Amino acid sequence: MSMDANKAKRALISYRLQQASEALQDAAKLAEHHGTPRSIVNRSYYAMFYAVLALLLSLEKSTSKHSGAISAFDLYFVRPGLFPKHLSKSLHRAFELRQQSDYQEMVTVSPEDAHEAIRSADEFVAAVRTYLHDKGLA
Repeated sequence: MSMDANKAKRALISYRLQQASEALQDAAKLAEHHGTPRSIVNRSYYAMFYAVLALLLSLEKSTSKHSGAISAFDLYFVRPGLFPKHLSKSLHRAFELRQQSDYQEMVTVSPEDAHEAIRSADEFVAAVRTYLHDKGLA
């Protein structure tokens, strides 16, 4: 990879990590100011999604589909043992909650679900940031 291509990849990874941080901060602010659990889950999930996109960039892979990003995380990062399985479970759970709360009618998201989503997203984003930092990409 050329120096310019590597620099561009690092810049895009940094951008995705910034998006993840902003979504996580938004989730925390919503929780602090009594935002709806539905909105908290949404922002928490997106923090995790942006972090996965940053990871995929490290392998020069990308996807625009949420299910594709989750599958790629499992395939390239969880199966080889680079990330623990519980982070995969957290990502799947956040995706499921977000899908239900955003697209299904008459679904209620509990405050406990929202609290768990923020905690999981915080752990997930921190793990991704550490991994990318250790690889010299963040």
